[in-house]
Amino acid sequence: MKLTIFDKENWKEIGATLARNKTRTFLTGFGIFWGVAMLAMLMGGARGGEDLLKRNFAGFATNSGALIPEQTTIPYKGYRKGRSWQMNMTDVTLLRDAFPELKAIIPTYQKWGSSFKHGKNSFSGQLIGAEPNYSDIQNPKIFSGRFINEADDSSERRVAVIGKKVASQLYPGIDSPEGRMIDVNGSAYSVIGVIGDPSEIHLNGSLDESVLVPASTFRRANGYGDKVDYIMMVANDNVKLSEVIPRMRRVLNRRHDIHPNDEGAIWAMNIAEQFEQVDKLFLGVDLLALFIGISTLLAGIIGIGNIMWVIVKERTQEIGIRRAIGAKPRDIIVQVLSEGAALTMISGLAGMCLATVILGVMHSINNPQDAVSEVHFQMSFANALAILAIFMVLGILAGLIPSIKAMKIKPIEAINSK
Repeated sequence: MKLTIFDKENWKEIGATLARNKTRTFLTGFGIFWGVAMLAMLMGGARGGEDLLKRNFAGFATNSGALIPEQTTIPYKGYRKGRSWQMNMTDVTLLRDAFPELKAIIPTYQKWGSSFKHGKNSFSGQLIGAEPNYSDIQNPKIFSGRFINEADDSSERRVAVIGKKVASQLYPGIDSPEGRMIDVNGSAYSVIGVIGDPSEIHLNGSLDESVLVPASTFRRANGYGDKVDYIMMVANDNVKLSEVIPRMRRVLNRRHDIHPNDEGAIWAMNIAEQFEQVDKLFLGVDLLALFIGISTLLAGIIGIGNIMWVIVKERTQEIGIRRAIGAKPRDIIVQVLSEGAALTMISGLAGMCLATVILGVMHSINNPQDAVSEVHFQMSFANALAILAIFMVLGILAGLIPSIKAMKIKPIEAINSK
């Protein structure tokens, strides 16, 4: 008797064998189905989750940070606790000279509750004074026009880059308001561009709801003199900002009579550390996915091996009769292994289909048209094939021991068994 996995009659016999105990076959198949689906969703979902977290930092220089003055928390040199203090351009110059390892040190200015008007339309938001290299730290998404350049800043031009929410409120129905005028706190500016937040994280307010003007123009219009609201910086690739920030604190503390141990007087934001935390988080996620994947594979092996063992035991007489009428040991092995492979293949394909549908839904939900970057809740075709191939191989291996036992059954003993 010749049995092959491509034989139509063989497949009919496999179906009949698996249908003898529908409950047992269903439970074993469901274990494989769920195992494949979980493993595929973990692999695709882990990548999507990583993309989601990275989206929060999109547009930020990875080795960047900011120093923001806060009230002192320790009394020092006759000053009381809770003293407010202010950074200035002298601090910026001193830090630039003292820290050549930093690619850029950028003074930044802001004014909350500013009034923006155009005709009868108005909006209240944040006014930011930005130097041209502001985009070295936080690169905004430009929807139209351009960003502030060196000529704008050096000439103290009255030009403005407006957030997309400001644009939609002041210029409804107009996609590109460049060249139109905007009233900023009672002064007229010319719009040169429309920008938006590059990520879900806001360094100090949303760019969508802000208006940016040249730093020099901001200082003159608001009587700032050499005052600075906060300082942003970006380090060279081989420099650890976590080692530089404490030294910058010490420089500023000495300059402004702040206690050397008063860390609360300066709030430091380190984007590089945030990225490191994300990397550590996903190392844990990868290890969890590996653990779940191995557990799933073991469960699949045990399930397939168990059902094959029971099937062989139940069909002892049938196998003995096959051997008596001429079936070769190889034919018996192929028959048993084919049954395990068929159950694994059908259940695995169903599980992969479920995972594909769920990942597709998650991909659509997390990628709206205005998303700052694409999130990939997807699995590559190669990975999908690899998962199915692994389960197929393990399914065949799991049925190997039962099939060898079936091959060794002696016809006379099998026929006489009850």
